[in-house]
Amino acid sequence: MKKSILILVVLLGALSVKSQFVMKMEMKVAIEGICDKDEVYALFSSFDDQDEAVCPINEEELEKKLNSEIKFLKENKKFKSKKGVINLIINCKGELIQSEMSNTTGSKELDKQLEDFFNSLGEWSAGKLDGKPVDSTRLIGFKIKKGILKLN
Repeated sequence: MKKSILILVVLLGALSVKSQFVMKMEMKVAIEGICDKDEVYALFSSFDDQDEAVCPINEEELEKKLNSEIKFLKENKKFKSKKGVINLIINCKGELIQSEMSNTTGSKELDKQLEDFFNSLGEWSAGKLDGKPVDSTRLIGFKIKKGILKLN
């Protein structure tokens, strides 16, 4: 009987606690434009209290624009890259302050064009944690086959 009551008390206590899954990014180098270098998050929109930073254009438009504006892709119709990932840091004001290839495509020229492309997109909607704008990181993955880029 005592064990049953103890289990019931523990379960009720666990239900009343609000847990939050949050990943913080450790900033080893100062980045100009960051609001708080100790509070940079990798957010997941699938959690109620988190909203990822949002690109100024939707995913379909982004893919179309990448394929039409990246000169390297137009000039190298047979280029293939299994997977590429660009890491974006968006500050609490919605400004893209850094874009960096974290998994390169195998072409320095293409990597540079992709970074420049994302830097030119304009203002994002800042990521939010508990409804407050925060500095956040956003990873965008893609594949390239026959010179065509597809977002993951």
